[in-house]
Amino acid sequence: MITERFLFGPGPSNPYPEATAALGLPLLGHLDPAFLEIMDETCEMLRTVWGTDNARTLPISATGSAGMEAAFVNTVHPGDVAVVAVNGLFGKRMCDVASRAGAEVVAVEHDWGQPVDVERVLAAHPAPAIIAAVHAETSTGVRSDIAALGAGKGDALLITDAVTSIAGIELRADDWGIDVGYAGTQKCLGVAPGLAPFTINDRAFARRVERPQSWYLDLGLLGGYVGEASGSGGRTYHHTAPVAMVASLHGGLTRVLEEGLPAVWARHEEAGRLLQDGLEEIGLELFAAKGSRLPELTTVKVPEGVDSAAVRRQLLERHNIEIGAGAGAYASTVWRIGLMGHNARPDAAMLVLAALKEALRR
Repeated sequence: MITERFLFGPGPSNPYPEATAALGLPLLGHLDPAFLEIMDETCEMLRTVWGTDNARTLPISATGSAGMEAAFVNTVHPGDVAVVAVNGLFGKRMCDVASRAGAEVVAVEHDWGQPVDVERVLAAHPAPAIIAAVHAETSTGVRSDIAALGAGKGDALLITDAVTSIAGIELRADDWGIDVGYAGTQKCLGVAPGLAPFTINDRAFARRVERPQSWYLDLGLLGGYVGEASGSGGRTYHHTAPVAMVASLHGGLTRVLEEGLPAVWARHEEAGRLLQDGLEEIGLELFAAKGSRLPELTTVKVPEGVDSAAVRRQLLERHNIEIGAGAGAYASTVWRIGLMGHNARPDAAMLVLAALKEALRR
């Protein structure tokens, strides 16, 4: 294992040291009182980074994709209309998951690289049960206006993918009208992949599917992990929690909140701006629409005549720097460069720029 490798792709970021250290602590039993205290503190810190007071805010014991599935299988009743904004790969995945849960999906397609057109999404159906959108589209590096969707959602439940936005850019679930949100630990939270920070408000929980297709992701069975009383010490037993991962998330969240969310957002913004300005200065063209670019995930067009895979391989072999290829039809024509979590620093931005300039000269 190459521990000194710099991960600047859309996948796992270099974790915060506090999160890594927590993974090495002695393991506790998943019903040990000390672990239950860590779980409670973790849920409370997740409320802060989500910007919510939702009691049902917890780390689901699987990656962000399971968070996506939990969002839909618990809220989609057979035949419900789900309007899904699609401006990248993860909007497409929302459509797939919603349809498998029994929804009548109305996909509102956008050009990749463009933010969600709020007016088109809200006008796509007169009375949808669900409206769903990705806040920070990992495949394109684009930020969309979730607050505007929340303001116009009417009686629909708003489901939001915040995998790449949580702890990287401003996120205010309650103020923006997000009813159900899911995220991942491996991006700006700076924790290894393996958990899905999840939140659902009372409004959505009251309308949930009583017996969803997935037993494992049935939110009605997870009450004991969100402080609901049961007949056994205030906890219900559903599945064995991944104690090391929860402890690692606790460490990462502690690091983020000690720095302060506004400061963390500002650090991501500064690093992303330095990288994007530098890329344009050396003649490269950014892919995401101007004004909607994510600071934590930069998409840049591969110059004509340049072998994308060869450049990425050279960065990896010569500098231990890993950047991501594009997604879907843009796999060989776009690079995705992540400055997330511990890597959201000016020196990391300058390191990527210097290495990329050298690779393009060769």
